[in-house]
Amino acid sequence: MKCPKCGADNDKVIDTRPSDEGRAIRRRRVCLECEYRYSTIERTEVLGMKVVKKDGTRQDFSREKLMAGLASACSKRPVSNDNLEKIVDEVEGALSEQRNGEISTNKIGEIVMERLKKLDKVAYVRFASVYRDFTDIESFTREVENIDKD
Repeated sequence: MKCPKCGADNDKVIDTRPSDEGRAIRRRRVCLECEYRYSTIERTEVLGMKVVKKDGTRQDFSREKLMAGLASACSKRPVSNDNLEKIVDEVEGALSEQRNGEISTNKIGEIVMERLKKLDKVAYVRFASVYRDFTDIESFTREVENIDKD
């Protein structure tokens, strides 16, 4: 691990503890060159898992890509990064339950929208506008009107 301050790759782990309800490990480190202290998070990588896109193509699952989409939908909203991490963790959990190692973008979108609707309605509408790809103002208006009905 390279020190974020001086770039040296000579550090020592001084504390290790579970994080994210046991889904990750947080390590507290100290650089042996400049004595800077920093934290790292280690989590299981979902290898070989595929996302089936609407056009039928398959891509490797990317936690970072999903986080970026959520961050965009939640931009300037009172939604913590921890809440976004939990949503991504739930998608990864759903993916790990798939026997064939694949999950559709529809399934991902439904999981995300269900969580965002409970978390922040504006973020939900933002995400839904991209995910559902509204073609006219009427369908968008119907979605907004139905937020509190479900």
